[in-house]
Amino acid sequence: MDDKIITNKELNIYEALLPVLVLIAMLAYNVFVYGDDALSGSNQFILLLGGAVAAIVGFFNKVKYKRMIEEIANNIKSTTGALLILLFVGALAGTWLISGVIPTMIYYGLKLLNPTIFLPATVVICAVISIATGSSWTTSATVGIALIGIGGALGIPLGMVAGAVLSGAYFGDKMSPLSDTTNLAPAMAGTDLFTHIRYMAFTTVPTISVTLIIFIILGFTFDTNGTADTEAILTSIEESFTISGWLFLVPLAVILLIIRKTQPLIALLIGTLLGGVFAIIFQPDVVMQVAGADQLDFKAAYQGIMNAITVDTAIETSNSQLNDLFSSGGMYGMLGTIWLIICAMVFGGVMDAIGALATISGALLKMAHTVFGLFASTVATCLALNVTASDQYLALVVPGKMFKKAYEDRNLAPENLSRTLEDSGTVTSVLVPWNTCGAYQSGVLGVSVYDYFVYAIFNWMSPFMTLLFAGFRIKIKELSKN
Repeated sequence: MDDKIITNKELNIYEALLPVLVLIAMLAYNVFVYGDDALSGSNQFILLLGGAVAAIVGFFNKVKYKRMIEEIANNIKSTTGALLILLFVGALAGTWLISGVIPTMIYYGLKLLNPTIFLPATVVICAVISIATGSSWTTSATVGIALIGIGGALGIPLGMVAGAVLSGAYFGDKMSPLSDTTNLAPAMAGTDLFTHIRYMAFTTVPTISVTLIIFIILGFTFDTNGTADTEAILTSIEESFTISGWLFLVPLAVILLIIRKTQPLIALLIGTLLGGVFAIIFQPDVVMQVAGADQLDFKAAYQGIMNAITVDTAIETSNSQLNDLFSSGGMYGMLGTIWLIICAMVFGGVMDAIGALATISGALLKMAHTVFGLFASTVATCLALNVTASDQYLALVVPGKMFKKAYEDRNLAPENLSRTLEDSGTVTSVLVPWNTCGAYQSGVLGVSVYDYFVYAIFNWMSPFMTLLFAGFRIKIKELSKN
């Protein structure tokens, strides 16, 4: 991605912060008015208004309109892959529903997982898949969706389940050598990949350990009296779908493709098509139901699969709880999230074009008078960029370039910077509703950021852990000790 940093000597810190403060105020009021419906469109327009405020500040500071449009275009271009992945995730979720892949996962999950062990097991499962694939996004789009369904059937709050999914997924993403952010952070800081991963383990392992302990404790808060009701749910699933272990071949194929470094778009397309084929083989009645046909011929099969891929699909069962779980928006259901990402990129693009991102980062850097202050400034910059630029890559690239020399001047090894970038930039992106990661994860899992925020324990605890290590000078490597 483009890693240039635009500076503007005409712009002062107060002008740079003005669009951010206005945006936060408008979003806060909008959420107060609309609640969970804020992401249905009003937040998107608020982001455009924030971009307009930033543009006005830019006009007063000699920034041309053409330059702003160019940066908006660059920002939106950088999200092309993410937008296409979102569309394919919607398509995959649709065929995995009508093929019985998701119902089968939920069925066996209900048999194997009870509320007491479900949450910590979710963290571990997602961590393993994410380490293997190097992608928190792929993890959420595959096992994450199934785990949300299982958790809902067990009566566990979906925000809690989503928090466990994201905690495990981002731990794995962060520690996997296959992850793009895990490669980007050391590249920006000036260290190598495996030195970076080993050094990250010092803060990451304690954080995931505390996360697991908390989820184990939360697991004991659920009374197993509710598990007796799962028998009725299992019966309803069996009545509506053909349950077979062969259906696990579909998600397994996608995971193996990702492990073999197949591009995510190709893997998701293959997973979608396999889901369609397995739907015809295993769930002909469901395909007919989705197509609205009386018999399964070529036309009905085509229409049923295409409906599942593209538009809202709901499978009627004898259990009202399952009717909520067995629904998918297809590609159409992802358009709201895509809309949000595009509007967020407009705001971030204008902020970059007028030099606000560089001004805010520079001001935070000047506040770093001590080693702890330097780490704290890095964390604050990463968090600020996740909020203002709405993109986790910029939250790694900009602070990485801005702070690299400052760490060298303090005789600190570059892995200190790369670790801090990941601890505060990568994992917190999912906590911002209008950030590409927050928008993606809430869209895929069907749980708003506001609902899972407090339960994404690993994500919000990571910056505090890195500051704790910095404050007590634990594992702070100096250049002279190489």
